[in-house]
Amino acid sequence: MLKYKTLENRIFDFVVTLILIILGLLCFLPLLHVLALSLSSKNAAVAGRVSFWPVEFTLASYEYLLNDSRFFQAFWISVKRVILGGGLNLICTVLMAYPLSLEKDEFPSRDRYMWFTIFCMLFGASLVPWYFVIKGTGLLNSIWALVIPSAVPVYNVILLMNFFRNQPKAIKESAKIDGINQIQMMSLICVPLAKPAIATVTLFSIVGHWNNFFDGMLLINTPSKVPLQTYIQSLVINMSDTSKLSTEQLINMMSQRTFNSAKIVIATVPILIIYPFMQKYFVTGITLGSVKE
Repeated sequence: MLKYKTLENRIFDFVVTLILIILGLLCFLPLLHVLALSLSSKNAAVAGRVSFWPVEFTLASYEYLLNDSRFFQAFWISVKRVILGGGLNLICTVLMAYPLSLEKDEFPSRDRYMWFTIFCMLFGASLVPWYFVIKGTGLLNSIWALVIPSAVPVYNVILLMNFFRNQPKAIKESAKIDGINQIQMMSLICVPLAKPAIATVTLFSIVGHWNNFFDGMLLINTPSKVPLQTYIQSLVINMSDTSKLSTEQLINMMSQRTFNSAKIVIATVPILIIYPFMQKYFVTGITLGSVKE
């Protein structure tokens, strides 16, 4: 019976590992193909000879990219959006999560606000009223239209609130005996202890702002103000609509594939740089979250 269980566990581990490898390849191979395209010659891309390895290796696309002012303009807009949006998300998340983590004797209306928070997470506004509210407040066609509507990420609030609630109560009780108020409790004790959770929700906000392209398509009317992902999405749409193109136009568009692939590769670099620095906080957060008093 023991051998049967051991064999069964090994088969299960093998199947799970195989599924994860397949899913990993499905995510990695398209990125590898884009990277190979960006390092290949235009002739090889037009001929369809590029798969997962560069053909006729060249850095011409990246050299040409250095002269594309519109790309770097969109890149800078996305950087500003991440800084403003990530900072605003962090402040609003902490200021909302901490009061909701208090006990009812400390915050009697906690349950009422908690239900309101959950309702907002489950039932968001539809697209039309969302658009007209932003337009009515005068945010349209500005970077604030990309930042303020998502200032309070409710999911992040709930994650951080639960982390605050699981912090050791003995530390909080000792601070109360020393006469500390709630603002000092939040800023001097709870927030420093919640660095792993704060780093996690901040990373969620950064990735969300960096990768979001849909709101840029709806809320920004000036091409010079669109964020990077909206700019790249417009390239993808142009490349996908080939039914009405002549042979000459199709060849010209295909010759731009290496250049557009270089843009996509550069756009992924900031996120790839940030993730390794945040990884240790994920591990710490999992370790702390597994310990109960």
